[in-house]
Amino acid sequence: MKYSPRKALAVALLCLCVGAPVTHAKTFKWTSQGDITTWDIHAQNLALQNGLHANVYESLVYYNSRTFEVEPMLAASWREISPTQIRFVLRQGVKFHDGSAFTADDVVFSLGRAQAKTSQFGPYAQGIAKVVKVDSGTVDVFLNSPNPVLLRQMTELRMMSRAWAEKHKATDPLNTSNLADKANETFAHRNAMGTGPFMLESWQPGVRMVFKRNPQWWGTMAGNVTEIVYTPVKSTAARTAALLSGEVDMVLDPAPQELRRLRSDANLQVIDGLENRTIFLGMDQFRDELVGSNVKGKNPLKDVRVRKALYQAIDTDVITRSIMRGLGKPTGALVAPQAAGWGPEIGKRLPYDVEGAKRLMAAAGYVEGFEVDLACPNNRYIHDADICQTVMLMWARIGVMAKVRTMPMATFFPIIQRNEASIYLLGWGVPTFDALYSLQSLVRTVGSGGDGEYNLGRYSNPEMDKLVDRIKIETDAAARTRLMTQALLLAKDTVAYIPLHDQVIPWAVKKNIELVHRADNRVDMRHVKIN
Repeated sequence: MKYSPRKALAVALLCLCVGAPVTHAKTFKWTSQGDITTWDIHAQNLALQNGLHANVYESLVYYNSRTFEVEPMLAASWREISPTQIRFVLRQGVKFHDGSAFTADDVVFSLGRAQAKTSQFGPYAQGIAKVVKVDSGTVDVFLNSPNPVLLRQMTELRMMSRAWAEKHKATDPLNTSNLADKANETFAHRNAMGTGPFMLESWQPGVRMVFKRNPQWWGTMAGNVTEIVYTPVKSTAARTAALLSGEVDMVLDPAPQELRRLRSDANLQVIDGLENRTIFLGMDQFRDELVGSNVKGKNPLKDVRVRKALYQAIDTDVITRSIMRGLGKPTGALVAPQAAGWGPEIGKRLPYDVEGAKRLMAAAGYVEGFEVDLACPNNRYIHDADICQTVMLMWARIGVMAKVRTMPMATFFPIIQRNEASIYLLGWGVPTFDALYSLQSLVRTVGSGGDGEYNLGRYSNPEMDKLVDRIKIETDAAARTRLMTQALLLAKDTVAYIPLHDQVIPWAVKKNIELVHRADNRVDMRHVKIN
């Protein structure tokens, strides 16, 4: 065979590429107790899921990880044409992971998809009347009325390729009310294709998720991660063991009882921060008769005296001290202090008062109490199942016998979304850092455009609806804050929900990892650096 210097050089280079280790490759391995339920970005509005989606799919605007001010992402700039017309100029040269160009057609499609009937992202799109393509790099968003928090809402409206969705018959969001039905699945449920800094390589539900760095990403990475491996692990002991052994670099939700040990480990660091998430109990205030209750012909939870009794029978100090071990700050509000509209008078809890609760139960006609269903996740929030078991024991003191059902979040969320729980534990973050997001989702009467999207107890109050609808369009900041405070106080006075605590989030991380702790408990992989 004739010797070819060019061919020999090519073979040598190939051997180097294949055989030699890539010294700059950095794999970030992390874990928490929960998994996502779908990769469809407009289907189910869950915080952990949204954070993982953000690695792959991007929005027009996003939060700065340190200041939480809105900054450009897929939109290079925007300006107000009128109070109800906002023009977005798109970033040039952005490619989807398949190499196709990101254009105005994808924006029009994606924002419309977020407003579809099967989407749970209506609260983020509230107020949007239509989206119009001006040219391939420009879109106009027309509003029904001025919206002072439009940009903050749009941080969670991620962009999907219109051509990709049409090709794979995934133009409508997945209906997540019955994830067990395989016939209900779309291609976008298990597959992903965005413009983001990472590409989804594989997803084995409940087992493992792998991301690879997108080599053609338009942005500049502050960190150096080239691969992400996320492993959901339900057992707190197993998560701790994985961190201590070096199997993972980070535990998003370390067990409270392990924190002292983790803080004392020279190879680890524990980073604390108050999350913008409130844990509360929702109650069915709609049905005329509670499913599974021994009370026939009526619904005790429709009576505000009963709801107040359930509230005042819960000793949140015991929950915070014995279960949360300081990782919960008791509250009487539906939103965390970081949200606009919060105030100390809203955050103050009704007093813990078992005897007073018994008197309220007697006045409502339930001196002997009643049986009720209590549904809880067991892998979503810090000690979620333990909280429910403790609440069950506290309610037994006033004669309310709660039948606790605990289940993985993949099972739990469809159940409560189908209104199959009389009382349920839920955690609610405020991604817009504005109380309207919670008020519209949780206490506005169920309607269109995101109204009552997670009002799963179907609380309904005409006075509340008027307040929420005014907040949506009020542009005077001081007046708007007063309206939000008034609405939060009304929710408190009518016991629309039973707030428990705001979560305090510790992240347990190896000492050689640099990252930014965020109030939304989201790991921004663009900033993760492995030293």
